[in-house]
Amino acid sequence: MKRLMLGAVLGLLVVGNARAASPQEVWWEQLQALCGKAFAGKEVWGAPGSAFAGQDIRIHVRECTPERIRVPLVVGDDRSRTWVFTRTEAGITLRHDHRHADGRPDTITQYGGTTVNRGSAQVQVFPGDQLTAEVIPGSGISSVWQITLEPGQRLIYAGNRVGTPRGFQMDFDLTQPVDAPPAPWGW
Repeated sequence: MKRLMLGAVLGLLVVGNARAASPQEVWWEQLQALCGKAFAGKEVWGAPGSAFAGQDIRIHVRECTPERIRVPLVVGDDRSRTWVFTRTEAGITLRHDHRHADGRPDTITQYGGTTVNRGSAQVQVFPGDQLTAEVIPGSGISSVWQITLEPGQRLIYAGNRVGTPRGFQMDFDLTQPVDAPPAPWGW
């Protein structure tokens, strides 16, 4: 029993003497495998007035360590956004780091949440947390983000404010890496 519990804490399933990666660990490794690469994307649906509609959108899996992955999201010439994924004992945390062109943090930054279960090897879901409720009044726990990885095919980034028409989905083509954009603001 201790062996199984330790395996669960480490993000592994222990079967007999063999260790198999948990779905969350597989998802993390698939994201890590993209490190150093950039990909083009597009908004496939969004609320009216979306900042992403019709824009040139790229991600760059720019910085990877065993515990953190930073992925700038560039929309047109706007390099203010970076997704920050961090592995914790509780799961994987997603934070949205927003900066001004001079590198100062935006007033709306560091929102996101931590996975509440292991998800699957392809999908991880990040429900909004208390910090999100404080940073984005009215959003709170009704905000949720989902990252889907279809290795060698696409990465899907979707967000929704449950119970409202606010939401979006962006698809990134993993079959065709593109030139990396300039560093995000504040790097």
